[in-house]
Amino acid sequence: MIRVLVADDQALVRAGVRMLLEATGRMEVCAEAVDGLQAVRLCEQHRPDVLLMDLRMPKLDGLEATRRILASWPSARIVVLTTFADDANVYAALRAGALGFLVKDDEPERMLDAVRLAAAGEPLLAPSVLRRVVERALAAEEQASQPIPASLTERELEVLALVGTGLSNAEIADVLNVGVTTVKTHVGSAMDKLGLRNRTQAAVVAHRIGLVDASFRPVKRP
Repeated sequence: MIRVLVADDQALVRAGVRMLLEATGRMEVCAEAVDGLQAVRLCEQHRPDVLLMDLRMPKLDGLEATRRILASWPSARIVVLTTFADDANVYAALRAGALGFLVKDDEPERMLDAVRLAAAGEPLLAPSVLRRVVERALAAEEQASQPIPASLTERELEVLALVGTGLSNAEIADVLNVGVTTVKTHVGSAMDKLGLRNRTQAAVVAHRIGLVDASFRPVKRP
């Protein structure tokens, strides 16, 4: 059972998130915080597997709450869930140590995927956020395109391309008409072969080796 702390000042949001999480039968909300200070206290008290953190809350905002929690508990796994996905908030949250960044109009399954991945120490970013992170990473590297590694199977390449577009495991499973467990296996295998630590790195590599185009669509391969 994945234990989740939900920090949001809106009761309706907290109730909706709780309903979605607990409907899986594999996640439970161990505590709810209505402001950043309470999030810090409850995180220390309950030590959740994952913390879903809003950014704009009274008394202490989500960014500062994230910094304080990680300062005292570096292994905390925090996923930002917010309405405000501008560049300043995105990069501030990631610099503060947030493991994931979602916007509240994302599909519910994406939030569930983000919680599952965060519990395992893996990040998941909203597609709009991932796009900016990838573009910034590629611009900073200034590396030429690289050839496709021969060690990757066709299915691994297919899955890696979809990771590069920002799809979650559940969404990839729907596209390929396979099970989520199968997708996880292919993602993990591809990352192991490429020596990657997380999905964000995998997305950058998918672009660098030409599996995804500049419009964030998979490139059709012969």
